[in-house]
Amino acid sequence: MNQVLFNILSGINSVTQSWGWAMVVFTFLIRLIMTPLDVKSRSGMRKTQTLQPKMAELQKKYANDKEKLNQKTAELYKKEGVNPMSSCLPLLLTWPILIIVFNAMRQVANMEILGQVEQILNNNTDPSTFMEPWLWIKNLWMPDSLFSSAWPQMNTLRQIPADQWKTWFSSLEEMPLLMQGLNLTGESFDTANLQATIQTLVDAMTSGNAAYAAGVATQSGWTFNLFVTTLSVPGTWNGLMILPIMSSVSQIIMTKITGSGQQPQSNDASASSGKFMMYFFPIFSLVICFGYSSAFALYWVSGNLISMAQTVLINKYLDSKDAKQAQVAGKGSVK
Repeated sequence: MNQVLFNILSGINSVTQSWGWAMVVFTFLIRLIMTPLDVKSRSGMRKTQTLQPKMAELQKKYANDKEKLNQKTAELYKKEGVNPMSSCLPLLLTWPILIIVFNAMRQVANMEILGQVEQILNNNTDPSTFMEPWLWIKNLWMPDSLFSSAWPQMNTLRQIPADQWKTWFSSLEEMPLLMQGLNLTGESFDTANLQATIQTLVDAMTSGNAAYAAGVATQSGWTFNLFVTTLSVPGTWNGLMILPIMSSVSQIIMTKITGSGQQPQSNDASASSGKFMMYFFPIFSLVICFGYSSAFALYWVSGNLISMAQTVLINKYLDSKDAKQAQVAGKGSVK
């Protein structure tokens, strides 16, 4: 499945001639495929919400008898034809899809980064010939941040698994690593040896490519010591942190849109849980998109924006459907 999505993403890129716009189109297609699950989930959520007043009565009546409460709750669901899993099961099914999508995108990112490493080792000093720019971002495969270099750095290279390193090394035609006297073999990229090998590669790139050394070097006077970490502005910074900020802001807006029209929580525990999720996900998305590649952040932001539009349209569709059902029920009662 990973390979299938990888091929689709590569095919879109061959049309758009831009990995950035290919990510946007790819995200739209994924969200379009998942629309039926979203509709089913939101429909089930609405049905459950209509039972909140009756649920509150049962909770009050059987507050001291949990077994009886569970029995009466099950009877209520059966009587009203509501499946309590109908709202959450579709959402659970989306997680495997999202994981597969992420793996396919990571495969693309790792492949492109390794290609850039080869160019740097071959002493290519013109990043415009091998980096992947997108709007304000200089290299889509590095984080959208003032504190991240556009050139591939140690932390990014360490995220690439050993099997992809091996495939890359075996595909080198001119063996530039060996010509530089590094004496690397396939075994150098075994898991046990990989970290030391990556350090060797970074040292070789730094000493052999002046543009790379300048690009990853810290700018004088632009180091900030924080409580938990130190942030430095490199010689060639990659982005303006727009995507991480957009990911957090869009997450807040999406949470509000998703929760709009819902009835108040039935108990304090649910309300507290809702507030926690409202603050947790924006912070989580900010941290993740700040540290991962711009391509991943672009996928996250695009997914949020498309999901917001979907939610508005789905709500309108369900509102119209509920109104028609109410109208039919009203006519039936009059007769």
